[in-house]
Amino acid sequence: MELRHLRYFQMVAAERSFTRAAERLHIAQPPLSRQIRQLEEEVGAELLVRGSRPLELTEAGRLLYEHAVQVLDRVDEIHWSLRALGGSRRTVYPIGFVGSIIYGSLPRVLRRFRASRPDLDVRLIEMTTLEQLPALRDHRIAVGFGRLSFQESGIAQRVLRDEPLVVAVSCESPLATDSGPVPLAALLGETLLVYPRKPRPSYADQVLALFRDRDLLPSAVVEAGELQTALGLVACGVGLCLVPETASVSRADLIYRPIADAGVTSPMIVSTRAGDDNEATAALLAMVEE
Repeated sequence: MELRHLRYFQMVAAERSFTRAAERLHIAQPPLSRQIRQLEEEVGAELLVRGSRPLELTEAGRLLYEHAVQVLDRVDEIHWSLRALGGSRRTVYPIGFVGSIIYGSLPRVLRRFRASRPDLDVRLIEMTTLEQLPALRDHRIAVGFGRLSFQESGIAQRVLRDEPLVVAVSCESPLATDSGPVPLAALLGETLLVYPRKPRPSYADQVLALFRDRDLLPSAVVEAGELQTALGLVACGVGLCLVPETASVSRADLIYRPIADAGVTSPMIVSTRAGDDNEATAALLAMVEE
């Protein structure tokens, strides 16, 4: 397995199309298809559901995609670190984010920010909101995008919007027979999957509080490591999961339904150092607000 295999697969998985992936990679489609076949032979599993439009990932494909993104991000980080060590004049500008935020409009904002600031080496670092706070204090990140509100000395937080949550259920669940809003009370008969498992407090506690505040008690709670693992367990029929609306990734084996109860939301929060006068941070926040 070589890095090019992972880069090609990541592009195909992101574009859900060999044609579009080949165009973005500036190669012909037949060689791209051969590279993906070689990768499948190497890992011993089918990674794509061929014939589906758009292309869908198999369970093995979803697992590889999750790891490929992390590996390639790490490789890019090493690359830019070495360039900086070798005398690059670009200033490193690290941004922390929680995984579920990256499914919404934030990628579009960050692409625009990168394009507007060629003098900056913008690095994206996945971390929970709890991990972002010490990272901000220690100047390991300049800005953090998360979902939990904290009263921390030296940290300024701003709620960008309250995002509605939806419930993800297996396509074979009784709850999948309807697409309309469903009350939280109707979910109590199934196991509730929450994520992340650690560190705590986290989005998992936010979800549990939504039930507790309404005097509702799920029949069982199972903790998953992260969003994609939780959705994979839902697809396997283990239970259901509340996810932010923008993170409701389209899958043939999942159904997403809105929640009927008022106030079932999760805030999208940006955190900075209090009193930070960094003009790059001010420019980024202006783009976010816009």
